[in-house]
Amino acid sequence: MLRSFFQIPSHFFMKLLITGASGFVGKALTTTLASDSQYTLRACVRRESGQFPDSVEVVTVADLTSDTDWTSALTGVNTVVHAAARVHVMDDTSDDPLAEFRRVNVIGTLRLAQQAVEADVRRFVFISSIKVNGEGTLPGRPYTADDTPQPADPYGISKYEAEQGLLELARKSGLEVVIIRPVLVYGPGVKANFLSMMRWLDKGIPLPLGAIKNNRRSMVALSNLVDLITVCIDHPAAANQVFLVSDGEDLSTTALLQRTAKALQKTARLVPVPAVFLTTAAALLGKKNVAQRLCGSLQVDIAKTRELLQWRPPVSIDAALKKTAAGLLVNPK
Repeated sequence: MLRSFFQIPSHFFMKLLITGASGFVGKALTTTLASDSQYTLRACVRRESGQFPDSVEVVTVADLTSDTDWTSALTGVNTVVHAAARVHVMDDTSDDPLAEFRRVNVIGTLRLAQQAVEADVRRFVFISSIKVNGEGTLPGRPYTADDTPQPADPYGISKYEAEQGLLELARKSGLEVVIIRPVLVYGPGVKANFLSMMRWLDKGIPLPLGAIKNNRRSMVALSNLVDLITVCIDHPAAANQVFLVSDGEDLSTTALLQRTAKALQKTARLVPVPAVFLTTAAALLGKKNVAQRLCGSLQVDIAKTRELLQWRPPVSIDAALKKTAAGLLVNPK
């Protein structure tokens, strides 16, 4: 995305710390920014693996806790992009999932941010989650960045509490905080349910989802998310704001499967089983949340992101799906 003339000078001498740099989003962001000579990058990882360009300084931090010492990682840093987190997992088996999420996502995050203030860091970009808004929307009533948060699960609650703590720190210290809440992120190297869906389509497995045409789901391509993060690193209007991000086009479950299959150069074999049957069966099997994601809606309105930052998703859904599919075709296992 083109930067305005007035933004360009803020890039010079900019040193960034990217946490979670070996993760799905962090690695893509680090790799993208490493090609821009106007940034000096420091990548924070849990263990060093030699996966970054030589121009990237790599530091290891074992864990995000209340005792983590970030002094050396923060030295000379202008901006922190905090992508590290205890991520959402299905069927969490922890004795107290909320306590575990709080330990990393709230306490660990605020420890980093407080030390960033002490190190004279100017801006803190926090990669949050749409789960802060809630778990689903009614058709035609998308979430907005300024809606009252309604997190429902421990992961969403922990992200919301971290956001609140960061904004309070910003009010007290002058640290500029930028919060980005992505929806489902997909792209080359995607894991979990999205990868399983692509494998099923690639193998031609019939799926009972041909009648799920009335819901709408927002997603965001990895390259689009990385582009927005890059904008938020130095855009003056981003300070102390919350932004939602998506590809700008919402799809039904059926349409997503069809367009993903096309990207794989396959035909989706979809059986038109009514949504009510799927939700009933899922409830009986204890998989109500799975049915909600397949049959329900989760839309976001990115008007604030577009207008305040003059940002547009640079990559279309079909182009992003094609790139994601190419990664699977190269490594189909």
